[in-house]
Amino acid sequence: MNFLKIIAILLVFVSLWGCSDGDIFRELDANGELIVVTRNSPTTYYFDGDQAAGFEYDLLQAYADARGYSLRVEVAFTLEELISQLDQGQVHLGAAGMAVTTEFAQNLLTTDAYLEQNPVIIYKSGKNRPRRLADLAERDLIVLADSSHAELLEDLVDQIPTLTWREVQVGDTLELMKLVTEERAELAVLGAAEFRLQQQLYPRLVAALDLDTGESIGWYLPNISGADTLRNDINLFLHEARQTGLLAKISEQYFGTTRFSSRMGAFTFNRRVDSLLPKWQPLIEAVAAEYQMDWRLLAAVSYQESHWDPTAKSRTGVEGMMMLTRNTAKELNVENRKDPQQSLRGGARFIKDLLRRLPADIEQPHRLWMALAAYNIGLGHLEDARVIAEKNGLNPHLWPDVRSQLPKLQNPDIYPTTRFGFARGNEAITYVDNIRQYYSTLQLMNVADERIQPPINVAEMAENSAAIAVPLAL
Repeated sequence: MNFLKIIAILLVFVSLWGCSDGDIFRELDANGELIVVTRNSPTTYYFDGDQAAGFEYDLLQAYADARGYSLRVEVAFTLEELISQLDQGQVHLGAAGMAVTTEFAQNLLTTDAYLEQNPVIIYKSGKNRPRRLADLAERDLIVLADSSHAELLEDLVDQIPTLTWREVQVGDTLELMKLVTEERAELAVLGAAEFRLQQQLYPRLVAALDLDTGESIGWYLPNISGADTLRNDINLFLHEARQTGLLAKISEQYFGTTRFSSRMGAFTFNRRVDSLLPKWQPLIEAVAAEYQMDWRLLAAVSYQESHWDPTAKSRTGVEGMMMLTRNTAKELNVENRKDPQQSLRGGARFIKDLLRRLPADIEQPHRLWMALAAYNIGLGHLEDARVIAEKNGLNPHLWPDVRSQLPKLQNPDIYPTTRFGFARGNEAITYVDNIRQYYSTLQLMNVADERIQPPINVAEMAENSAAIAVPLAL
């Protein structure tokens, strides 16, 4: 046997020894590094500037922190790649917003569910809307390759014999929404929660059909030695996260804006982002940096106030980019409310002051939403709503609880009993809801622009259906 063959055999043995069953979990015990594979999307994992974020990421980080692990995140560009890494025991977890009952993961372990959602069929407004399952026949329908939604379509073939679809080999559902928006496909299947969040970027897309087949979302583990111990510990953590409200808190942070968002409002906002924001963004960024704020927050507030019009004026006398009252402008040393720089500086200073004056035990993001409500109706009226919330057994430190009580500030049976009297509580709710939507949209736009790019050209794939599609045989 020659020397090269001996070396080759030795390398094979070394490789097999290095990948032996359960090694990765023994390494977790030894070095405390939790290795997770996910996909790059607004609902899973992305970078907001230099800060990692995403619903899946925050939940993973909370688990790692609770157990004293360091977290290492790997990105898969397709679900096939993600499952392959799990099958080969290269990672401890797969966390990518995946249903826990899918066929392609039948050889893997799954955790308890932490999220429930229904799949929906989406289409572009103004096009032919499918109103019942039979309307999906002979339509150009796309779905993420290897996903539970692809399996769902397979199950529908018995009901719709002429149903066909294309499987797109990417891991990001934003690509599906882009293809439908650009009319490279007629319809797509997405999870409802994921769609509602990302609809802010593509407001011309509408959910046409709810498939009404609830999916339980969980994490996956390789079915090898040591994995079951980790799975049991994760299930314990998820149970604790539900009991303590941690899971609800993370869900509210990422999905909370979708309950009150307006599709038409998002459509108008997106158009003005293209037409007006470029003119004002450098100034907004400069002022935000001066006051150590996220420029996208300042942009969202100024849009809500004036639609980025420095000459705006209301019937009540507030005016300028940040619509300051005369008295507030005087307190903030704003000499000319119509000067955009002065107005932005005054508004930024006012927001920072309100954040400082709120009780110290109100945590983010509730602190920010309450400060914005106070920007609209005043700190005194906000405090009245907090008092009402506490009297009604709600938590005055949580924005959803305080939000629910704000309309009572205009109830003639209630506001006379408050310290500061009548206030337009419903307006404050709309005000904060709108800003949250605009702020979230600007954050999502940043994610879409700066996300990790797959080593494929999805646009070219869309032109060639054979490259991205696997139609079922009829």
